[in-house]
Amino acid sequence: MRFDSWLKIMKLAVVSLIMVGTAWMPTAAQPPATSSAALRSPLTAEQVVQNLVQMNRHRAEALHSYEGNRSYRVDYRGFPGNRSAEMEVNVKYVSPGSKDFVVQSSTGSTLIVDRVFKKLLEAETEALAAENQRRSAITTDNYRFTLIGFQSGSAGSTYVLEVEPRTKDKFLYRGKMWVDATDFAVVRLEVQPAKNPSFWTRSTEVEQVYKKVGDFWLPASNRSVSTIRLGGRAEMTILYKDYRITGESEVHRVTGSGSDTKDPAASAAGALR
Repeated sequence: MRFDSWLKIMKLAVVSLIMVGTAWMPTAAQPPATSSAALRSPLTAEQVVQNLVQMNRHRAEALHSYEGNRSYRVDYRGFPGNRSAEMEVNVKYVSPGSKDFVVQSSTGSTLIVDRVFKKLLEAETEALAAENQRRSAITTDNYRFTLIGFQSGSAGSTYVLEVEPRTKDKFLYRGKMWVDATDFAVVRLEVQPAKNPSFWTRSTEVEQVYKKVGDFWLPASNRSVSTIRLGGRAEMTILYKDYRITGESEVHRVTGSGSDTKDPAASAAGALR
């Protein structure tokens, strides 16, 4: 397999990764009214998802704009040779669906910079389209959710959900997600794309971690590892830093345990950025 073919595979694999990141960020961090009850008696999977969807909708209304910086890095080991590259990017987001990227610097393989990194920025912009958001949204139309754990620790309590896509769509994924029991925000994902981006890709594993910035949870880091059938291995990392919320309004609270929230499919269709 030629290296340019691998570049195409890598781009397809990480587009799924971008969809994962886009679908779940940012999430409102203001505690809903049910947080104390939730900690005493864990909710059902349906209630957790309903609260998560509603908080996402409130976040979409509250977050007007932000700025930040990112560090991208890819390391590829395998046929036809080892390559790596890095890129620094500044991003500005403006609601309801605008992201501007400015490349600050790049080093290493120009092929990876031009045909992977820059294509990823284009894919992330495309992911903001209403139809793409609908296809990747947290809804029972897109996913089946199973509550598999409730964890408590010094950093707080989280619900652990198994996420299974209803269709093999390139915008969806399968795996596990951790939802903060107080904020009803996704704090971590360990997933695989629902649809293999290429025959030549044996597997792609994605881990994304979030951090609280003011009243919002935003991506902190992303790591994806793709294994190529001919023996190659590609690892991409994205570090998100220097966040600054430049426009926001009040975030409304969840008013119930989930039973009185709006239907997730209706409330989340245009809410996720």
